[in-house]
Parts: sequence; C-alpha cells; structure tokens
Amino acid sequence: MFGLAILFGSVVGFALGMTGGGGGVIAVPMLVYGLAIAPRDAVGISLAAVGGTALFGTIPRLIQGEVELRTGLLFAVAGMMGAPLGTYLSSRIPEQLLLVLFAMLMLLVATRMWVKARKNESACGECPSHATPDTDRSACQRDADGKLRLNSRCARLLIFVGLATGVLSGMFGVGGGFVIVPALVLFSGMTIHRAVGTSLLVIVLVSVSGVTSHVLSGNEVSLTLTLQFLLGGFVGMWLGGLVAQQLKGPTLQKTFSIAVVLIACFVLFKSAIS
Repeated sequence: MFGLAILFGSVVGFALGMTGGGGGVIAVPMLVYGLAIAPRDAVGISLAAVGGTALFGTIPRLIQGEVELRTGLLFAVAGMMGAPLGTYLSSRIPEQLLLVLFAMLMLLVATRMWVKARKNESACGECPSHATPDTDRSACQRDADGKLRLNSRCARLLIFVGLATGVLSGMFGVGGGFVIVPALVLFSGMTIHRAVGTSLLVIVLVSVSGVTSHVLSGNEVSLTLTLQFLLGGFVGMWLGGLVAQQLKGPTLQKTFSIAVVLIACFVLFKSAIS
C-alpha cells in the first residue's frame, strides 16, 4: 500500500501541476478502488492531500507573481463557506449513490475540458486575447494595467461560483480546480497562467475548510496515508509543471479528459456490480 499511495499521489500532483486542477477528481477513485478506502474516508484524505500538494505549487507561483491574491481570496472565502454544506450533503447520501454522482461529475468535467480544448485549438491556443478578453465574454473588467475592477456584479459572480466550488469540494473531496480555472478566465478576465496559480491558492484554502468540516462531522483522516499521498504529490507537481511547459494546453486537456472518462466508466461499472 505504501508504494501505491505514493504512486497515486504523484498522479494527482501531476494533474495539478499541469492544469491547476483535476487532481481531486482522480484521487477519490484511486483511494476507493486502488487502496480499498471507504468512500467517505477517501473524501477527507483527498481533500488533505490535494490541499497540501496545491500549497507546494502555490508558493513558487506567488514568488513569480502568477497569483492574484485579492481575486483568489474572495473566491476562496466563498468556497470555504460552501464546503461545510457539501460535507453535510455527503453525510446524508448513501455511499453507492455518492460514487455514482461522483462518476457523473467526472463525465461532466471531461466533457467541459474536451470542449474547451477544441475551442482553444480553433482560436489559436495562446492568443493575446487571453490577456485582455473582450467585454462580451468577461463579466468583470480590468484597467489598462490589468488590475481587476471588483464592482458589485463582478463580486457577486465570483462569490456564487466560489460557493458552488466549495459545495463540490465538501461533497466529493475535490479541490475544485476544474471549475476555478475556467471561471477565473471567463468571469474575471484573468490570463490562463495567472488563473492556474490563483486556482492553486483557492484549492489550498477551500481544502482546509473541507478537511475541518469533515473532521468536525466525526470522520477520520488517516495521517499516514495522507503523508504518503503528499510525498508523491510533491514529485508529481514538479513533473507536471515541467511537462506543461513543453506541451500545448489543448493537447494536455484532451489527454486528461480521456483519462477522466475511463476512470468514471470504471467507477460506474464497479458500482453496478457491487
């Protein structure tokens, strides 16, 4: 189990390092079916491992100026309020149904990533328009120097999406990066590189809230298994960042979406025969 936990953790870290999200989506199935952890226990371990790995990736991006603290903190505070609600809903749902819902969420994530990759390919990939989105696509506006104009409409949108991210985090043990990154790009007009860095910061804070509410609800989090996952996650985060610099974004997104679909199908299959 020791070797598998480190291996699975490295896969989670690799996904986070490449895309700024997605690690939590694959962490729970790995824990449940690869390490025979109960689904509710897997949620807590996933939250702790994903949050700790994201922290490892956030620090260098903070130093490089790829994290927008004000936007990220607003998003994170809303997510931290939503996480306890997600934990409560998780405790009221039968474990088999929880896994089926989780698989459906994974299919939704994979579809979103594939569609986004196709759009990026047709739009020219890393276009200058990512830095200054047109006003029809971005719900928030930015000054000429790139600073976000945090008006009431923009703040409401970020808070709403942050709350939804927190609920998903608490229910399924996911960091929510697969929601955070596109939401930051679309709603705040943030560039993709800054969105990835800011997403990692949000994941850290939302995961802290999710783990806290998970423990306060009477659930346990295996410290030993979490540390093993973190060890692999740190290595995976570093490797994921290196690979992301060499491959095009759409190619990475398509590859990851295929992997998520395969895992979702496996979860549905196991749920149907058990």
